[in-house]
Amino acid sequence: MQRITWRAALSGAAAGTINGLLGAGGGMVLVPMLIGWCGLSDKHAFATAISIILPLCIVSIVVYGFHAPLPLAESFPYLIGGAVGGVIGGLLFRRVSAGILHKLLGALILWGGIRLLV
Repeated sequence: MQRITWRAALSGAAAGTINGLLGAGGGMVLVPMLIGWCGLSDKHAFATAISIILPLCIVSIVVYGFHAPLPLAESFPYLIGGAVGGVIGGLLFRRVSAGILHKLLGALILWGGIRLLV
């Protein structure tokens, strides 16, 4: 049990570091680590990552806020759309197989990587 606790803590630290450094991407790092390194089932790993990302984002917001003003006015339209998308995704989660979730995550990572490189 102790080994799993350390693996979970290190997985969270990796996700938090990526999330804080890049402003996103903690879940993309966390899901594979929770499955491969911590032994969680696929769906459990996706759900766990979702529950971890909000606190990580809050910590990042606080740290960013200490160093520079946050662009809250510019962020508001994205927040509204993100909330709607979060509700839709949460409702679809039970109906989507783990295999499709993996493909969606992989496609998102691939698309993001290509966009950043080109």
